Parts: sequence; C-alpha cells; structure tokens
Amino acid sequence: MAGQDHRTACELARAAGDLLVSVREQGAIGAELGRLGDVASHDFLVAAIRSRHPGDAILSEEAVDDRRRLTSRRVWIIDPLDGTREFAEPSRDDWSVHVALWEDGDIVAAAVALPARSVVLCTEAPTLARASRMRDVLKVVVSRTRPPEIASRVATAIGAECVPMGSAGAKTASVILGDADAYLHDGGQHEWDSAAPAGVALQAGLHASRLNGEPLAYNRDDVRLPDILVCRRELAPALLDAIAEARAR
Repeated sequence: MAGQDHRTACELARAAGDLLVSVREQGAIGAELGRLGDVASHDFLVAAIRSRHPGDAILSEEAVDDRRRLTSRRVWIIDPLDGTREFAEPSRDDWSVHVALWEDGDIVAAAVALPARSVVLCTEAPTLARASRMRDVLKVVVSRTRPPEIASRVATAIGAECVPMGSAGAKTASVILGDADAYLHDGGQHEWDSAAPAGVALQAGLHASRLNGEPLAYNRDDVRLPDILVCRRELAPALLDAIAEARAR
C-alpha cells in the first residue's frame, strides 16, 4: 500500500490547500480568518482520511488526542494549517498544510503543501534538495514569532545569518528548494509541526534530526517534540557541534 499512501498524502495536502485558498477569498480577516481556516482544513482532512482508511488513527493539532493511536499500526499525523498567524495576513504566503503517515515506528509517507505558492512537496515523487543558491553567507531560517535564542549563537559560530519565516513547512521547503541552508527550532513544537516536513526533507536527501542529533520519533505518548534541525547533509556535523557548544554555555 506504500505507493497509494504517498499519493493519498499528496492529494489530501493539495486539496486541503485549495480549500484554504478559497476560505481566504471569502472576506474574513485576522483571527476569524485563521479560525475558519483551521476548522475547514481539519474537518476536510479527517473526513477524507476516515473515508479512505477507516481503520487508521489520526493525530491532529485541531482535535483532542485520541489515545487509541498508541496501539494503532497506522497513524495519520496532520497539521491542517501550520502558520495560522501567517494565513490570517493576506499578503503572506509562508503557511502550509502537513499530512504524514506513521506506520510501525516510522514516517512512511508525507506531504507539505504551500498553497499560496502553488507548491506541494511530497514523498510520492520527492523533490531532491537543490543546491543552495550562490551566496556569501549561509542562511538559517527560524520562527518569525518565536526565534530560538540558541539560533543566533549557532549562526554566529558558523558564519550564518538568521532569516525569520512562518510555518515549519515553509521553512523546511526553503531548505529543500535551495533558498536556505538550514532550519533550526528549539521550543514549543509538537509532532504535527514536524512529521510531514521531516518526512519530505529526509526523502529529499536532507539531514533531519533533534538538535542533539537523535532521530525524530513520532506517535509517542507525549506529543511534544520541541526541537528540530533540517539542513544540507554536509552542514550537519558543523551545525550539531555548534548547537552542542551553544547549549553547554
């Protein structure tokens, strides 16, 4: 079923993204627009997954945690709208839809849609990480609203600059597409924030791990997964060393 699961993740992320674009065009603004987007995308994704795979469990940012997922072989981990704050600002395009499938211990299919950019990155036909654009200074993308303190210390250590951006999906996509060299976050995330981005990043040939270098693990009892590093593979050793040094201070 692996091939079908890749297609499902891609199709659902794209369709949810199209729905969100239409919600954005209905005239609501600010927090109300964000709320409408969260609800519409969540309801669509849950209904679509249950229709196609009624026996699978679902973990969504927008729903109470169904603990039956802990004994399920297959769990869809979704963030119906990552970057709600950015979605609510009509001029911004750095928001995303995340759809990932966890099965028997691993993320086996994933898709990240950037609807405002008409981009979908997925494991069905993975976009191989592009070489970074020619630049003199490495770019590390970080949260625009909660930039981790450690990021500036790491950037200084490796001679990079921090670039603020919304949505974990948008930040991961910027590394895959060669617009940035690394994405670093520390604090305040959950499994749905990184499951799909990490899945597509690994399929694209990038490094994706915890900040201590440990693998990212999903469908855990505690869904908090506060930190992540996504980067070009050749940069991982230097970045992990710089992170370890910064944390030791």
